[in-house]
Amino acid sequence: MEQKNTPTLNTLPVGRLGIIAMDSCKTVGEKVNNYLVQWRKEREHESKGTLAFDGYERDSFLIESAVPRFGSGEAKGVIKQSVRGDDIFILLDVCNYSMTYSLRGEINHMSPDDHYADLKRIIAAVGGKARRINVIMPFLYESRQHKRSNRESLDCANALQELVDMGVENIITFDAHDARVQNAIPLHGFETVQPAYQFIKGLLRKEPDLKLDNEHLMVISPDEGGMGRAIYIANVLGVDMGMFYKRRDYSTIIDGRNPIVAHEFLGADVKGKDMIIIDDMISSGDSMLEVAALLKENGANKIFMCSTFGLFTNGMEKFDKAFEEGIFNRVLTTNLVYQTPELLERPYYINCDLSKYIALIIDTLNHDVSISHLLDPVDRINKLLTKYRSDK
Repeated sequence: MEQKNTPTLNTLPVGRLGIIAMDSCKTVGEKVNNYLVQWRKEREHESKGTLAFDGYERDSFLIESAVPRFGSGEAKGVIKQSVRGDDIFILLDVCNYSMTYSLRGEINHMSPDDHYADLKRIIAAVGGKARRINVIMPFLYESRQHKRSNRESLDCANALQELVDMGVENIITFDAHDARVQNAIPLHGFETVQPAYQFIKGLLRKEPDLKLDNEHLMVISPDEGGMGRAIYIANVLGVDMGMFYKRRDYSTIIDGRNPIVAHEFLGADVKGKDMIIIDDMISSGDSMLEVAALLKENGANKIFMCSTFGLFTNGMEKFDKAFEEGIFNRVLTTNLVYQTPELLERPYYINCDLSKYIALIIDTLNHDVSISHLLDPVDRINKLLTKYRSDK
């Protein structure tokens, strides 16, 4: 009898599962591995014990690897065990700036370019011996440079094409800035996953008194580009949504972008309602905080800011000040990118752990089963909402 939390998968695996968690993603990789080890020890299968299931149960699916550097700053990828015939999943976080390396005695923090180069080194070290290579890159490398506005490089499209040319078959990312970038590799697997279920679950756990109806709750998109995710969450919660659009000064360029002149709101009256602001990333946080302040000025009640990637590039001081001033109540981000100890200690912060979700995706893909049911979590959200309402 399988445990209740063990996914049921009846097909044969593509190959022996192997997980390469790059140094940038070690913590998440270890959690993912622990889930998979537990599930596969509990799972029963009629063909278990046959050659097709060789190595199916192991104490660890993590494959030891390293990217040592020379004194000049150059590096090489090293895999320390055989991966011949394996179904390899490589996990990396291109935003993990906490990692450093020495260059001529100076300490350099690793940039997304460094992490991406290390990914290619590890793929090259596999040397075509694996049965299949899959890359799980939560924050898609160069995804903010996804389209050409002028005479510009198309970095994200180039990177995707480079990866598939190196033999990568599937690329899994989360909340891509613009999912249409997958058009660069139309004949290969590309999935962008939304963490809507984890946001709702995390919020309901910490805020047990929320009223999930049109009279008391509203979902807000801080810009027109993020309307899709706001509409989805508003629909599954059964509430209204609103949107801000950014008026920009197109005669000026600051830090590579046209500065925002003002945020204009489109939507119903927000007075007395709780607000869920949803976006793909918090970079400096200026836009999110400005939107929260405008909603407060218009009479909004509690404000919850949800973002898949909490980069906080300018630190936490602005958020601390805004929280003390009562501008927002909670910030929710995921563990898909590096989180500072200071962030995790903030009283207003809610960490949404995606490790189990990633483990489910890996387990399902390794069995060559469709992950459509994982990409659209509406059933799980509805069960969660039913339980939440029945407990009140």
